[in-house]
Amino acid sequence: MKVGIVYDEIFLKHHPGSYHPERPERLVKTLERLAQEDVSPLTEYLSPRKAKKEEILWNHSESHYERVAATAGKTAVQLDPDTATSEDSFEAALYAVGAQFVALDEIFKENYKAIFCLVRPPGHHAETDQAMGFCLFNNVALAAHYAIKVLKLSRVLIVDWDLHHGNGTQRSFYHTSEILYFSTHQFPYYPGTGRMEEVGHGEGEGFTINVPLPAGCGDAEYLLIFKEVLKPIALEYRPEIVMISAGFDPYREDPLGGMQVSTEGFGALAGIIQEIAEETCGGRILLTLEGGYSLTGLSESIAEVIKVLAGTKKPQASPPPSGLGQELVSQARKFFSKYWKL
Repeated sequence: MKVGIVYDEIFLKHHPGSYHPERPERLVKTLERLAQEDVSPLTEYLSPRKAKKEEILWNHSESHYERVAATAGKTAVQLDPDTATSEDSFEAALYAVGAQFVALDEIFKENYKAIFCLVRPPGHHAETDQAMGFCLFNNVALAAHYAIKVLKLSRVLIVDWDLHHGNGTQRSFYHTSEILYFSTHQFPYYPGTGRMEEVGHGEGEGFTINVPLPAGCGDAEYLLIFKEVLKPIALEYRPEIVMISAGFDPYREDPLGGMQVSTEGFGALAGIIQEIAEETCGGRILLTLEGGYSLTGLSESIAEVIKVLAGTKKPQASPPPSGLGQELVSQARKFFSKYWKL
């Protein structure tokens, strides 16, 4: 079965600044790579729709929505030190959210098992009432709200492998068990959240799983954590869909990161998540683009992920477990065993 790609040229019209790392070329380069003959036959393109205001308000305050809406048509507005808009950024952000809804509808019509939303601006740092970290609205959080409110699901797994912790996504679901949020991220690093001790509150306690990682982790550490921590928790939780906040800034040559994941490593991470999805929810996976600022690393890694999800390439074998990886896994399993059978 082919992998769906939700994309529109509106995503190229968001310009946060001439020298900003989150630039339109990220998608231009990725689209060029996906057009090559080893990947092109594996994909089908879908058009997004624009999210409605009332849908954005599932996750964001009205004042935040209006603050972003007020940037429409203005050449440059600085919403926080890292986050700026241009004339079409508000429109692009609405379509980035609506892309998730189109993808979910297609997945649950069983037209696709896996769909990748190639969108800008990204989303996982966007808080209820604040744009931050290049993000305007929280795309994956709103996808989860759609799954709960419209599709009537009760268990959604969000896996966030971006270099940075998804503070906005975590906060959105910190008090509920309907969303299991799992994040690996470089720590300490921007935005400063994502300690292992941040586990959720009330009904949500134990449903936030943070595995903070020191700089320098690569395929060996990531794959071991996904196999030995994420997979058993996910199989116990039994999600009805898996969503991936797919940031490719853990890539070994990313200019903003300090991690060592290879392009093949991202494919292998997708392979582990595919195994989880096949066993729990009919293989349903929604991916949405977050970070990734090496143009080559981003485009090649996305190509690897698509090949694995389409079944034309077997994920690379895991490297021998590293001492650091075993230490990180042991620490996480011991900590989270109070909530899960680890």
